[in-house]
Amino acid sequence: MLTRLSKDNFAYLKKLIPRLKYNVLARIGYYLQRKKELKKGLVIVMCAGTSDIPVAEEAFVTLEIMGNRAIKLYDVGVAGVHRLMKNMDMLKKAHVVIVAAGMEGALASLVSGLVSCPVVAVPTSCGYGANFGGLSALLTMLNSCSPGVATVNIDNGFGAGYLASLINNK
Repeated sequence: MLTRLSKDNFAYLKKLIPRLKYNVLARIGYYLQRKKELKKGLVIVMCAGTSDIPVAEEAFVTLEIMGNRAIKLYDVGVAGVHRLMKNMDMLKKAHVVIVAAGMEGALASLVSGLVSCPVVAVPTSCGYGANFGGLSALLTMLNSCSPGVATVNIDNGFGAGYLASLINNK
């Protein structure tokens, strides 16, 4: 698995490794020798807004490569909490939930208060005004009063997917 892989670098590597695959949104190149047996638990990858999707995709692709059963719930942020609430039945089935959110990063705390499984919070660098390149979301996620939230670094979809896979494997 190659993270943060540009299209140009992928094109070059593809000539050398014809079976190399690429997810342009996640910017991940990968090569699987054989399909992994799926882990039993369900991991849900969600993001607050559409600008958080590339980080969520990085987590999602990481989970798939590591053999996890994963589902995406995108654009379900606190500004439209009704979209999140429509998915409560699915959230209750999750073994782990990954939440990618920029702006103020409140979605991770909200989700953690609604589910009984671990939440991996991923602050993203998107946002307006005093977002400070994701620092405001990072601080919100680190200061969450809701139990069960583990926070990875800003825009670290790979780290979130990897951690969620480890949790899901237990």
